Amino acid sequence: MNIRSKVGATALATACLLGLALASYADEEKTAQAQPTLVEAQRAAPNFVGISNWLNSGPLNLADLRGKVVLVDFWTSGCINCARTLPYVTHLYDTYQDRGLVVVGIHTPEFPFEKVTSNVKTAIKRYGIKYPVAQDNDYATWNVYHNQYWPAQYIIDRNGTIVFEHAGEGEYDEIERTIQKLLNYKS
Repeated sequence: MNIRSKVGATALATACLLGLALASYADEEKTAQAQPTLVEAQRAAPNFVGISNWLNSGPLNLADLRGKVVLVDFWTSGCINCARTLPYVTHLYDTYQDRGLVVVGIHTPEFPFEKVTSNVKTAIKRYGIKYPVAQDNDYATWNVYHNQYWPAQYIIDRNGTIVFEHAGEGEYDEIERTIQKLLNYKS
C-alpha cells in the first residue's frame, strides 16, 4: 500500500467515524426534543412535606392554594442553570401574582453549604426573590414530586393537578403560555 492509499484509507475511516458520531448526536437530539413538557398523565400535586424552613412567607399547604394556579420551582443556590432561570420565574411572579398565580420556590440543596439558611437568604436577596421559598434540606418534597433535576418547574392548575413539567433551562414562552391559559389571561 503506497502513501496515497494510506492517506485515503485514513481519511475515509475518519469520515466514517465522524459520520457515526454525528448520527448518534442527531438521534440524541431528536430524543431530547421528543420529550413532552405537557404532562400526558396528569397527577395530583403532592403537598409540600419535610420543609425545614419557610422564607418570605409562613408555611404553605397546597390544599389552601386550591383555586389558584401554582408554579413550583425546584432550585438550589449554587446551580448556574438555576441562576439563569430565576429572572424568568421572578418575572412570572411579578407579572401574574395579582391575577391568581402563586410561585413557590423549593430550595433543595446539592451541597452542604446550601443547607445553611443564611446562605439561602443571601441568594434570595441576590436574585430579588419575593415569593415564598421552602427549604427542602432533606429532599422530602423533591422526592414526593419524583423530581430529578435542578432547575425544574411544575405548574399546578386550580384543582391541584400537575398539568405541566419542565426540567432545565428554556421553554420560558411555553411556561408563560400555560400559566396565561390557566389564568384565562388576555393581554
